[in-house]
Amino acid sequence: METIDKELLEDLQRVAEVRLNEPVSRHTTFGIGGPADAYAVAHDADELRRLVALCRRAQTPFFILGAGSNVLVSDKGIRGVTIENRARGLDGPMGSQNGSAVFRAESGTSIAALARYLCRKGFAGLEWAGGIPGTIGGAVVYNAGAYDGSMATVLKSVQMVSKDGLQYELAVDELGLGYRESAFTRKLFEGHVILSADLLLRPADPDELAQRLVELDRNRQASQPRGRSAGSIFKNTREYPAWWLIDQVGLRGHRIGDAEISTKHPNFIVNVGRAKAMDVMALIELARLRVEEEFSVKLVPEVAFVGEDLQ
Repeated sequence: METIDKELLEDLQRVAEVRLNEPVSRHTTFGIGGPADAYAVAHDADELRRLVALCRRAQTPFFILGAGSNVLVSDKGIRGVTIENRARGLDGPMGSQNGSAVFRAESGTSIAALARYLCRKGFAGLEWAGGIPGTIGGAVVYNAGAYDGSMATVLKSVQMVSKDGLQYELAVDELGLGYRESAFTRKLFEGHVILSADLLLRPADPDELAQRLVELDRNRQASQPRGRSAGSIFKNTREYPAWWLIDQVGLRGHRIGDAEISTKHPNFIVNVGRAKAMDVMALIELARLRVEEEFSVKLVPEVAFVGEDLQ
């Protein structure tokens, strides 16, 4: 475990709350993850920008953690500074474009909470996200989606800060959004940080949107397991859904340690006790190996692997 430079620590503490050796397991939906050398909490986009700038000036690595979903953190933790993004400001509607209203959400905003809020206000387009446990920033990076909707269908642009600390904006067609991927996942914007995103949503009847949310909630509860997980582990293939492939090779309910391939949805791995990151990794590798042997198909992980031994 590295020691955080005293001067950097003091600078960080002038901007935000900072804790040393904070267990990241307290902040992930998996309930897994070793200690972060330093753990800082950004409450708005300006704090996020300032914390990142301090880390860069000190040449100290940093990792930005959103809602803690869609990520598996090493049992050995994260070196450098982990910045929890709680930047949740919302502006809008800010005018219209082709009949749609524009909303600007800071990157730490819960996408599920935002979807439900906008539905109540009578704006459609994000209702598919009402059950996704992530943030706007993470949703942009992975082009999050469900029920035939995705960020690509509602995103207008993102506001970012470069490695050099310059703030700039990129239009959606510059982000290379694909199925659960983007220019960010392809490392084309490595070191750049998303501060906020502009969304285009269309006016709609709030009662109809509320009913749509109820239907989606019912579907989600019927198909997805409860408990501590990171969401879907693998991307679906062009030919088959990942859960079907895992099920066909007999891994539904398979356990390693306290990590279990869900009996309800085999593309979920659930922490049923005190699972370690290496338990989850062992299940992931087992599923990949079995599926490739049986179907000659390579499963691609959807979750991000963070920290020592997982990079």
